[in-house]
Amino acid sequence: MTDTNAQHRAIGGTRPFARFEWIIAGRYLRARRKEAFISVIASLTMVGVAIGVATLIVVMSVVNGFRGELLDKILGLNGHFTAYPIESQFTDYKATIDELETIEGVKFAVYFVEGQVLASGRGSSTGVSVRGMDEENLKKLELLYNSAEQGGFDQWDDSKGVAIGYRLAQNLGLGLGDQVQIINPEGTMTPFGSTPQIRSYPVNVIYNLGMVEFDSFYMYMPLEPAQDYFKMVDEVLKPGMGPLDPLASDEEIDAAYERIPRATAAEIFLDDPDSVNLVRPRIEARDDIRPMILTSWQQRNETFFSALQVERVVMFTILSMIILVAAFNIISSLIMLVKDKAADIAVLRTMGATRGSIMRIFSITGTAIGVIGTLAGTVIGLIVAANAEALRASISNLLGVALFPPEVFFLSSLPSRTDPVEVTVVVCMALGLSFLATLYPAWRAAQYDPVEALRYE
Repeated sequence: MTDTNAQHRAIGGTRPFARFEWIIAGRYLRARRKEAFISVIASLTMVGVAIGVATLIVVMSVVNGFRGELLDKILGLNGHFTAYPIESQFTDYKATIDELETIEGVKFAVYFVEGQVLASGRGSSTGVSVRGMDEENLKKLELLYNSAEQGGFDQWDDSKGVAIGYRLAQNLGLGLGDQVQIINPEGTMTPFGSTPQIRSYPVNVIYNLGMVEFDSFYMYMPLEPAQDYFKMVDEVLKPGMGPLDPLASDEEIDAAYERIPRATAAEIFLDDPDSVNLVRPRIEARDDIRPMILTSWQQRNETFFSALQVERVVMFTILSMIILVAAFNIISSLIMLVKDKAADIAVLRTMGATRGSIMRIFSITGTAIGVIGTLAGTVIGLIVAANAEALRASISNLLGVALFPPEVFFLSSLPSRTDPVEVTVVVCMALGLSFLATLYPAWRAAQYDPVEALRYE
């Protein structure tokens, strides 16, 4: 009798989350032969939590990687603002760029000549966008300048050739040193109308940006040849020059006229891509900068990035359902465990265990399933996310099927960027759902009447 009273005081007088509660919860997690079925359900529940957490981490990392890579590639070549001149021709492009780079928040700016042409190679043709830029401006675009796989941009201004993406080179069947023919339908005006302008240029650079759109659509040319090709040079009579003699020689005519080149537009790059709404008023308020229409990268790509954001939210919501289903499995497995342990609960209650102790025992048991599953899923998810491209390539080679083809997904590789904040949110959500799933079964266990439970044993 004395031993029984001592046990009663030992159990009933312990503090919450005492050692005996952890020991009993641990015993319930370990399978014995007659409890194998319940243990299998608990194990499958643990696996379900791990799969849900891992899948959510991997998918969110890949979605973040797609958004980040696309943003880096797009903003690595196209400015945060594109400035189009109005009211007059863009002949003061150098002075304009210098003034723009003095504005707070502007990292640098570049000017360019642009036009649409038909490019022809060995038996194939495709439409491309030609951009004329000098070497000084190309060096500012580090993503492009450092992406040359064949050839290089050294001595670019004197090269008289072009730079094309490696996918465009494949489509046209061209290699380094081959001639690419470009055709501009808006050529020289004749009495019979406009004749197409056809010229050939050597391929001096083949670059690889890793983005299908740029590698297959853009062609770069030194600034002066581009200005000449697209008729972006105005010839005006020099001040003080009177009417020319109709019989004047070509040398006299050239000496009387001044060549004034112009650009198409300017790209403005900011220190912070998300500060476009702050920097725009600063640019527009400068009276010493010519009038321009500013188009931000957010305006140009609003539909695309909005779709990515919607997809991100939808994927997170849908995949969270996996964890929610696993949480319901925790409820079902604990309810079965409570029924199986009815006699044990009755014995503990008669020995002095409080209702709170019984609740904590089963809460610890259920939460442990969620914690182990969450930790395992987090580790697996982080490993898979870190090796997403290697796994994609291995599976593609194994199955002989192109997973995530670049023609569809814009990028030549599968990017993955793990956000620590998102991982923390996923882990906290999984742990929270696992804990909440234990409350009802634990409450039911605490409501067991020991007399009723032992009556039928």
